[in-house]
Amino acid sequence: MRTIRLLFMATIAAAALTACSGNRGDSVGTTRADSTLADSYVFPDTLRAVTLFGPSSYFIYRGEPMGYDYTLLDSLAREKGCVLDLKVARTMSAAVAMLDSGKVDLIAAEVPITRHYQQYVLPCGPENYTTQVLVQPKVHGRPPITEVTDLVGQEVYVEKDSKYLRRLQNLNEEVGGGIIIHEVDGDTLITEDLINMVSDGKIPLTIVDSDIARLNATYYPDLDVGMAVSFPQRASWAVAPDEEGLAAAIDRWFGSERASAINLALMKQYFEKTKFSPTVRFDFSKGYISRYDHLFKKYAPNVGWDWRLMAAQAFVESKFKPNARSWVGARGLMQIMPSTARGYRTPVNRLNNPETSIQVATRLINDLDGYLRAYVPSDKERLKFVIAAYNVGIAHVYDAIRLAQKYGYDPQVWDDNVSKALMMKMNPKYYNDPVVRYGYCRATETVAYVDRITDFYEQARREIHA
Repeated sequence: MRTIRLLFMATIAAAALTACSGNRGDSVGTTRADSTLADSYVFPDTLRAVTLFGPSSYFIYRGEPMGYDYTLLDSLAREKGCVLDLKVARTMSAAVAMLDSGKVDLIAAEVPITRHYQQYVLPCGPENYTTQVLVQPKVHGRPPITEVTDLVGQEVYVEKDSKYLRRLQNLNEEVGGGIIIHEVDGDTLITEDLINMVSDGKIPLTIVDSDIARLNATYYPDLDVGMAVSFPQRASWAVAPDEEGLAAAIDRWFGSERASAINLALMKQYFEKTKFSPTVRFDFSKGYISRYDHLFKKYAPNVGWDWRLMAAQAFVESKFKPNARSWVGARGLMQIMPSTARGYRTPVNRLNNPETSIQVATRLINDLDGYLRAYVPSDKERLKFVIAAYNVGIAHVYDAIRLAQKYGYDPQVWDDNVSKALMMKMNPKYYNDPVVRYGYCRATETVAYVDRITDFYEQARREIHA
């Protein structure tokens, strides 16, 4: 038995090294671009592509399309002079069916490179190696579990009827038993929920794919996601089997210096750059909130807000740093997106000016309030909807209202109603629901954002004179 376990551990270690050397986007040119085919291929005027909603592939944030796969695809289309016609499939099977029927030219999402899929698609573009990894809290900055045999006697929580459960059951057999497996209903808790619960200390361990783990580790620096517990799985974009020319041309582009630079920047943005915002204790004893209080007092009446509420929003957005810049590119005191500034005819290079930032924020708040007035008549209740829409975009709030109506929540109440419906948009079952139009949303951040602002405001009302 000891020999078997040592062999297994060595195999997993090799798998982990392979995955680390070939993480998402690190390896390109899966068809080893044929120069003759690539030379002769002419990109169409319109590049028809399909992708899937997800936390890294494609999502909408404050009205802007984002995601690792989306941004690469958009860059490819722009460089080749193509108009991008992007569709979103609910499942990978649906995306493959669209490719097979000729409705799209390319699947810009992670198609597993397996015997099953290679019957229907030709891999190309960015190649991703993932493994399933153990998510565990760091103890004194280090992971307590470093070998799979250390899982014996440990409790591990995974989604019911998932690939993670199947892998854990196989792993339990391979190490001789003793892993305590808890199956969690995927309708109520999903992978990202379990990662959050490990960070909060509510559960000890879970298992997820390494790319999901790496992305979430940028939000939870207290977690270790470095221990592989499976063999690597390859995945890439794909075209139809008879489209060798397109595959070769895409591979050539991904092998270019320009594409490599874009890929490196996206890897850092989505999978390395921290998105963790530590809780900062605010000192109200000095009798004022910030050096920008006069500006909040000047502009808050334009939106019918207490100036202390606007100050609370600025604190949560930027900690009152006028040069702050988020991982998605939001800038300034009120963290305005460049596209929002342009929409209000404000030069992007002026967003670091505190008064300009507040001016644009008030215009945005007024517009959001107007959009939501018909859905939430109560001025007091609508306030939280507006704050949520400011954070994540009005589209996701509309989706959450529709989900609330469908699943029996009050669509005119935020706490424990529409906020819960928004959280449902992290679960594929719900962000692929027919009433949802804008897909995946990292709702935990938005719900926490609303709570942080309202908590700060309530304290400011008690401590700071109007």
